[in-house]
Amino acid sequence: MLETKYNHKLVEENKYENWKNKGYFMCGDTSKKPFSIVIPPPNVTGKLHLGHAWNTTLQDIIIRYKRMNGYDTLWLPGMDHAGIATQAKVDRKLKDEGIAPRSMKREEWLKKAWAWKEEYAENIHEQWSKLGLSLDYSKERFTLDEGLNKAVNKVFVDLYNEGLIYRGERIINWDPQAKTALSNEEVIYKDIKGAFYHLKYYIENSNDYLEVATTRPETLFGDTALAVNPNDERYKHLIGKNVILPIVNKLIPIIGDEYADPEFGTGVVKITPAHDPNDFEVGNRHNLERIIVMNDDATMNENALMYQNLDRFECRKKLVEDLKEKNLLIDIKEMTHSVGHSERTDVMIEPYLSKQWFVKMRPLADKVLNNQKNKESKVNFVPERFEKVMNHWMEITYDWCISRQLWWGHRIPAWYKDDQIYVGINPPTEDGWIQDNDVLDTWFSSALWPFSTLGWPNDTDLLNRYYPNDVLVTGYDIIPFWVNRMTFQGLHFTNQRPFKECLIHGLIRDNQGRKMSKSLGNGVDPMDVIETYGCDSLRYFLSTSSSLGMDLRYDEEKVKSTWNFINKLWNASRFVLMNLEDFDYNNYTLDNLNISDKWILSKLNKLIDKVRNHMDKYEFNVVGTELYSFVWNDFCDWYIELSKFNQNNVTKSVLIKVLTDILKMLHPFMPYVTEEIYQMLPNKDESIMISSYPTSDKKYIFEEEKELEDIISFVVKVRNMKLERNIPKDSLIYFEGKNKELILKILKINDQNLTNNLTSEDNKVISYDNLYKIYFIFDNTINKEKEIESLLKEKERLESSIKRRENLLNNANYVAKAPENIVSSEKESLMKEKNELKQIIIHLNKEN
Repeated sequence: MLETKYNHKLVEENKYENWKNKGYFMCGDTSKKPFSIVIPPPNVTGKLHLGHAWNTTLQDIIIRYKRMNGYDTLWLPGMDHAGIATQAKVDRKLKDEGIAPRSMKREEWLKKAWAWKEEYAENIHEQWSKLGLSLDYSKERFTLDEGLNKAVNKVFVDLYNEGLIYRGERIINWDPQAKTALSNEEVIYKDIKGAFYHLKYYIENSNDYLEVATTRPETLFGDTALAVNPNDERYKHLIGKNVILPIVNKLIPIIGDEYADPEFGTGVVKITPAHDPNDFEVGNRHNLERIIVMNDDATMNENALMYQNLDRFECRKKLVEDLKEKNLLIDIKEMTHSVGHSERTDVMIEPYLSKQWFVKMRPLADKVLNNQKNKESKVNFVPERFEKVMNHWMEITYDWCISRQLWWGHRIPAWYKDDQIYVGINPPTEDGWIQDNDVLDTWFSSALWPFSTLGWPNDTDLLNRYYPNDVLVTGYDIIPFWVNRMTFQGLHFTNQRPFKECLIHGLIRDNQGRKMSKSLGNGVDPMDVIETYGCDSLRYFLSTSSSLGMDLRYDEEKVKSTWNFINKLWNASRFVLMNLEDFDYNNYTLDNLNISDKWILSKLNKLIDKVRNHMDKYEFNVVGTELYSFVWNDFCDWYIELSKFNQNNVTKSVLIKVLTDILKMLHPFMPYVTEEIYQMLPNKDESIMISSYPTSDKKYIFEEEKELEDIISFVVKVRNMKLERNIPKDSLIYFEGKNKELILKILKINDQNLTNNLTSEDNKVISYDNLYKIYFIFDNTINKEKEIESLLKEKERLESSIKRRENLLNNANYVAKAPENIVSSEKESLMKEKNELKQIIIHLNKEN
């Protein structure tokens, strides 16, 4: 028997390990149709955030639903090595221990990093278990494990040999704290206060100067030209002459280039090829020198003269003072501008000239764009609008910088000897070769996740059975980072899309709509929520409170209301189980049903169809609304009360049937409480998670459903009227209509209150619709005015509603296009309202 009170901690205790140990999470039944989900591997940094809880809850709902529908399901768990983030955390730990990380040998540092990984991976396993995730742990992978390293090296070598990976000098995003290159996707832009510094660049052998505006005066030490537009009448006569570089006092040329916009600023642009991507391209066109003026920690180097070793911002401050003193500063105009920051360290990035490894993206992106035109082979986004995000990225893509100046990651399989480069799976056998110190961008290995985890490049049973994967669930924020890269790598190396569908959710925000962050102090730890309200409450809230692709606002009050919903289910289940204590399952039958039984079974079977339809379309918020309404209103508030009038084997059988199907439909959302209740039911499977998902049966959809709906509608109206009119409990009652016995039982009206006589002289209050009438006979003198006022209000409401429905049904276009069942329902409601209005008018005429 269930405990008297719902206690989520007791309910969740030991179930996960039991499921896991019995192998319920494992795939491999080849007699069933395969289904696989790609899990976005969390960073092995030890703490799962609320967004990860949302993402994995959605995946677990899908995998549990498919498992209950007879699929051989693979949900392969794994973690991402998270190069920059993990290295920063390991370094911080070592510094706290008094160890300088870069003073260590690489091999010794990596031992520390792997130990750290093992420790924090266990934390993630524990958090996965608290979330109830039915992962196949026998297939778990890590983006730095041996098998994935083999796949990564093969991909790198193959792309290099195909001319799609190259090494070159380019302007890259440099993180001066992590001291590594970043891809454009790893840069976040923030609006910060800055300024345009207007400087004088004197023309050689002249007292005239050109005015140049820059936001980064500290880079002027790397200026190798000024550019003007060759069609700019103000300056084109100066092309070929020289100016004197302020402070440095060396000559640099004035060049003509269309990059200089005559309409922007002064029309004169300083060209710093080693510190600006646009200037780099201008420099290439004009064969300009590339002068790096900063060290890798963003301090100034020897090219900055007397400012050497100053931090870049300290240099800017001192340099501006010196420019002002030398009358080379014209003006400082403050403004706010958008500046790139490292996603990982939050440090302002520095455009920096560096020799790095790049993926040539254009051929790979074009292959994706072509594939997305093919309905049979494309990645199908849900919602569809997010396909535009992928396609836009593929259209505007640029070469991807994949090398990172780190120790934690896949080391680049390239070796150098003098001016030679060797790239291969195995190192060169001759002496004198030195391997590249850099590692690959974390996303390079993550992009191979859908097929490398299944054993690629080997031809494995897992790969043949489960690839391409059926669905990926992820947030819209990492479509460029991850979804796009998995797609082009999957197409290139397997000639197939990596997943058939890509289900997109939004971001989690606080209840004010703000992004959760440490600075705002509005973050929520999902483990704390589970501690307070239980896993099932959190999962149901996360999965049913937002539609696909939309952001979700975290609201603790809504989590509480979900707990209340579970408590309602718990209490209803206790009632059912108490009434089954003497029930013999051999007497289970759904024959000889009464009107209440037929009503709830009709509602149930229609619900199953709706739920299945929306589950198949991943519309979990709609499923949540449907289940909540049925469980709370139809089952708990009505059928359980109605069942008390017929405690026979048929009604008990119906209670078992309805509760069982409710539990099964709720199970993907609430695995723990549904298992707890399910185990108390007769004739159950070993576990609810391996039971069959409900299917509808038209045999149990009855016309009598409408009849009981009318009864319920009438009863609600009577109850409201009794409250509004303060009708005494001892009033005499006169009833007209069928189903008299059931209606009077629901209204708790005793036989001694009934009368078979009704005269026009009786003081009475009447409640009616087009099927039923009930009269309450008592001294109604003081309520007469209120009753007439109430009837007049109802008359006005009905007249307005009738007019609206008549206009709607007189619209031939609406009748032709609207679904037939909707039109039929409107006609039925119109007829009902006209009958009610007729009765009100008759009654008002009598009163007058």
